[in-house]
Amino acid sequence: MSDLQELYQSVILDHNRKPRNFGELTEANREADGKNPLCGDEVHVALVVEDDVIRDVKFTGHGCAISKASASLMTAAVKGKSRAEAEALFQRFHALVLGQDANGGKDLGQLVVFSGVSRFPVRVKCASLAWHTLKAALERAPDTSAETPVAASNAPISTE
Repeated sequence: MSDLQELYQSVILDHNRKPRNFGELTEANREADGKNPLCGDEVHVALVVEDDVIRDVKFTGHGCAISKASASLMTAAVKGKSRAEAEALFQRFHALVLGQDANGGKDLGQLVVFSGVSRFPVRVKCASLAWHTLKAALERAPDTSAETPVAASNAPISTE
């Protein structure tokens, strides 16, 4: 294993053991649940969106190290971003984990640690679960109950 791969693995394991922004967000005005039925990963993403900016974001759930680390790094990356910036970041991250990012994620900051995920197609779904759930939460109207199911987040996550 190269030094860079070891560093990436170390970052993922750190975020798995000590996830950032993990916990309930009682004042959330956007929420969604995501599930990967293939492996059992589940995530709940809660947001405070004001003036089209993600003021706060937290997640809860359980899953593999890649799933939990991805949610942790995602929350850190989108906090303070506009909805459009978060959606653009989602697109870039998704391209990265699919192996379709021409830059190899070099301009994605710590999210680059997921650049090797594309070599393991089953792990793409683990890495992108929280991101798809974030997207579902952003698309939800602010006054929609969190108990209303989000069909897209309950479906298996597409790798396309």
